[in-house]
Amino acid sequence: MGKFISIFFIIVQLGLGSLFVYAGVRKFIPSPARKSSNTEIVKDSTKDQMIQFIKGLKANTYFWPFLGVVEIIAGLLLVSQFFAVGGAILLTPITLNIFLFHIFLKPDDVTGGIMSGLYLFGSILIILRKHKTITNLIYTNKPFQL
Repeated sequence: MGKFISIFFIIVQLGLGSLFVYAGVRKFIPSPARKSSNTEIVKDSTKDQMIQFIKGLKANTYFWPFLGVVEIIAGLLLVSQFFAVGGAILLTPITLNIFLFHIFLKPDDVTGGIMSGLYLFGSILIILRKHKTITNLIYTNKPFQL
């Protein structure tokens, strides 16, 4: 049973890591320009909010590339297996944001919501697996001395 759990976590770490390395690299590749059409587009307030949110992230010149760099670093930490907990800690706020984005701004995208929930669940599982190590890093029994 222990070997199965170890293999499961290796698969989760490699899967999440490679996914976010790919997503981080994609942040630096410019998207192709879309052709404008003369057809009337029906405005959906949820879709408009989603587009405005993404445009806001891309509007300032530093955040979108910064997010890409953080995704690449966290993905590489997860793939390394040795620093996987650090990668999961770094990735948890990003996966939480992706999950909440799908819940509130893309409620019709059930598949995307489930997938983003699995990303969040995977990063939390990796952290919970090593919670004793993290706790020992934060809390010590020694009193603080100068």
